[in-house]
Amino acid sequence: MIATLIRATAFVCLGLSVTAHADTAPSSKMGSSKIDSSTVVAGTGDTSCPPGTTRAQRQHAYDALSRQLQVWDDAYYRQGERLVEDGVYDQAKRRWQHWRQCLDPTIAPPPQPTPASARDELTHPFAQTGLDKLPDRQAVRHWLARQSDQTLWIQPKVDGVAVTLVYRKGQLETAISRGDGVKGQDWTRQVSRIESIPRHLTTDEPVTLQGELYLRLPNHVQARDGGVSARSQVAGLLNRQTLSESAARKIGFFAWAWPDGPWKGAERLRQLTQLGFADTANYTRTVTRLSEVAQWRDHWYHARLPFASDGIVIKRSERPSGDRWQAEPPSWAMAWKYPAAQTLAVVEAIDVSVGRTGRLTPVARLDPVQLDDREVSSVSLGSLANWQTLDVRPGDQVSLSLAGATIPRVEQVVIPATPREPLELPDVDRYDALSCLTLTPGCREQFLARLTWLGSEEGLDMDGIGPASWAALVDAGLVDDLLAWRQLSADQLQQLPGVDEVRARHWIHAFQAANARSRTQWFVALGMPPIPEAVRDKALEAPLATLRERTTAGWQAFAGIGAIRGAQLVAFFHDATIDAWLSSLPASSADDTDG
Repeated sequence: MIATLIRATAFVCLGLSVTAHADTAPSSKMGSSKIDSSTVVAGTGDTSCPPGTTRAQRQHAYDALSRQLQVWDDAYYRQGERLVEDGVYDQAKRRWQHWRQCLDPTIAPPPQPTPASARDELTHPFAQTGLDKLPDRQAVRHWLARQSDQTLWIQPKVDGVAVTLVYRKGQLETAISRGDGVKGQDWTRQVSRIESIPRHLTTDEPVTLQGELYLRLPNHVQARDGGVSARSQVAGLLNRQTLSESAARKIGFFAWAWPDGPWKGAERLRQLTQLGFADTANYTRTVTRLSEVAQWRDHWYHARLPFASDGIVIKRSERPSGDRWQAEPPSWAMAWKYPAAQTLAVVEAIDVSVGRTGRLTPVARLDPVQLDDREVSSVSLGSLANWQTLDVRPGDQVSLSLAGATIPRVEQVVIPATPREPLELPDVDRYDALSCLTLTPGCREQFLARLTWLGSEEGLDMDGIGPASWAALVDAGLVDDLLAWRQLSADQLQQLPGVDEVRARHWIHAFQAANARSRTQWFVALGMPPIPEAVRDKALEAPLATLRERTTAGWQAFAGIGAIRGAQLVAFFHDATIDAWLSSLPASSADDTDG
């Protein structure tokens, strides 16, 4: 149980806060995204707005997120810079879509256009479409259900820079950057030097290929190595005035669309291989069920590949004619990203938990998000000092990552709440290693933590009695100090919900067994500061009266005990409540020289 010392809650509407006081062109990692109105955008399908917010407040929040996405898009498309991790961006885009539907659920949200550049001078023969990025298995399942009996392909989603290659009469005529999907930059000079892209084809028919220029990474394992800034490196090379031979050898090409090619998917793969683009067939598989999609996603996430990839693409093998494509995600293809290394989460409130020793730990409660295929609804902010450094407040949108691949942590505030409440810290002097030895106002959480420790294997090893048992005893008014359980009877215990005669007798037996524990176990159970095991028996073998009289210097005489720990031990044995309990230890736990 967490005692909320600070709870500055915020209204959160789809991730924005108002404080209350197939052949397709996979979009670049921050590309435009249009979610079909039947798609589960945020994994919940909820488009409602929270109570207590006005339309003006909702519109303000939507506009703020739109501006942030525009900043990220500008940097990504114009400078080739990724300002935030893909998972953060993708979650922000889903939130943007969800917020738009909150404002007006009767219409599907329009795509946010990809920023255009003044250097986007060449028109693509066929529009580069981009992809919807679906957030979870449920959304993928819904998409698959709408494809009826279509033959579906699955491919790794190559992490690179999108390009259009235009061949006329067998010659590479033009290479065009993705740009806004309609127009892009002239990359012909740079691309013509890339040895993995043939300058001549064995056909005089017009050939237009859309694909990904990727950084060659032999034996790259995405789950192990991550993105390694592969896209940024390729973008940097292509933005040079001259692409050197050594740089050109670092770049590969994956063709994921042939808009003017054969309509039948199998024939497209065969001819692409004949023309010198074998990667496409090598990394294309047929799928029919969600389980197969999930298996390939997991396989490619952990497999050795020649490129970085950030997910999988599923598409119909037969797609509409290229002249019908538009610069927006189509209905016949989608992407499912790999487990996010980072994501964006909204802080709903900040609670401060009190540990057994009085340590205060701020915990951010979150609007639940997926991170590494897990749902995360809360995250520790560490110490109060770390909370101050991060400056996280209710309503903020923060980036989350996994520390050591297991523990969620807040990296930074990405989008601050508007307006933002002052940061108010709890009283650090309220709790310490000797506070809440009894149940007094404001002490429930630390008191319960003390009881849990007392009954644990580290303490008196009370079999079958854990945190829930102690909470029931405290809430029933049967335990209000650390030793009150010693006076309980089986009849009293049976008054608790769910405690029958058998269970009550088991608890009484556990209490009686605890009474027989050694004196050292009792010291530890009552919260004695840790003493190195190598010297613990020697340090504690003295009579209780001697332990009470020992000074800080006296404790420091034992190896591994410094001035701070010595002072803590002096305080423990001098505390009046602790002293009274130690004096009341059962005879089997007392030493012969006492009293």
